Amino acid sequence: MRKKRKLGRGVALVGAGMSKFDMFDDRDSKDLFAEAFKNMLDSVDKGVDPGAIDALYVGNFSNDFFVEQSHWSAILSDAIGLVPKPATRTEGACASSALAFREGVFAIASGFYDMVLVGGVEDMSKRSTAEVAEGLALAAIPYERKAGFTFPGVFGSIATAYFAKYGAGREDLMNITIKSHANAPLNPKAQYQASIRDIMDAKVERARAKGEALPAWADEKEFLHDSRANPSIAWPMHLFDCCPISDGAGCLLLVGEELARSFTDTPLHVVGLGQGSGRGLHAADDLTYFEATRAAAREAYDMADLEADDIQCAEVHDCFSIAELIHIEDLGFFKPGEGYKAVAEGLTRLDGPRPINTSGGLKCKGHPVGATGAAQLIEIWEQLRHDAGDRQVPNENLRIGAAHNLGGTGGTCTFTILERR
Repeated sequence: MRKKRKLGRGVALVGAGMSKFDMFDDRDSKDLFAEAFKNMLDSVDKGVDPGAIDALYVGNFSNDFFVEQSHWSAILSDAIGLVPKPATRTEGACASSALAFREGVFAIASGFYDMVLVGGVEDMSKRSTAEVAEGLALAAIPYERKAGFTFPGVFGSIATAYFAKYGAGREDLMNITIKSHANAPLNPKAQYQASIRDIMDAKVERARAKGEALPAWADEKEFLHDSRANPSIAWPMHLFDCCPISDGAGCLLLVGEELARSFTDTPLHVVGLGQGSGRGLHAADDLTYFEATRAAAREAYDMADLEADDIQCAEVHDCFSIAELIHIEDLGFFKPGEGYKAVAEGLTRLDGPRPINTSGGLKCKGHPVGATGAAQLIEIWEQLRHDAGDRQVPNENLRIGAAHNLGGTGGTCTFTILERR
């Protein structure tokens, strides 16, 4: 019998903000985190005194490698004026800032603190693409690295296994790419601000301006099938199946539940928390699911007394197109082997019955790995409070959302459920 988890004290989210995600030549982690912190302060409806923040928990995967600097918790605490408050860094690969969020929740639930700032940051673009691939491989299982697997290769293997088992194909990945690129331009913080159709039209105009033969793509899928426009990276992963190199930061403000109405009339309550760990591909008995995700989901659903059908919108860790398919099945939104059919039917669109990755997801919003978990929770914050602007889920009764954050090749997973009451 599984043990049902519960918090000793209710915890609420009362503020959230993030920086723009992109590749920045002239901005570093301190700049990005300061921007996210300011945006978080501005989001607190009734205002907040930064001096009342008891502690900082910040997720960062590998600025040690990307910018050759460690000890980011203290550096960022100083950058936003929190010294001498306690500052702690968490690291769980791409799940680093989701782990920071969990630590912040536990610190408040224990009664030790009343108000905690959590966040994440990563500054990846100062390295070349090859160097970034090398740095990200540090999050893989050692056996995978020694075998020469980079992340596209890992997820290419996963996609190949999924195709063989369930009969899906490349066009099913394209459906996710088209959806993500449709959502991202509606998000002013997203790295990519163009739909696939916009990209197609821009390429045609460039060819026309140069006097070259005009591409004759009939639709988005014909464009994505064109290896000149969408080259293969690691079969069946192509360029538009992969997330970009990104810089960015996010911040969230947590308080004891009984204090929440002092800051906003629409707090979000942390009702479900789950975390799991997993083995590498070499030890997996099946490449079409992540055991860490399934474990995290069970724990969070049990804690919240909810089921998958109760989740009205979700951000999932779509570092590659195939990852979104795997996750929406592992989280119980769709049965195994049915996820790609649900996407094809439009069920996960912004205006569908189960909107997934309304932010544009990692593939289009961007994936500064240490900030991704925070950014996913910020999207749920905006959606549940009906502050998402043009990408707002059209559901007046929207009140329960979730964020799924995967680290490495499935070694760490968190699943967090938030509720507006």
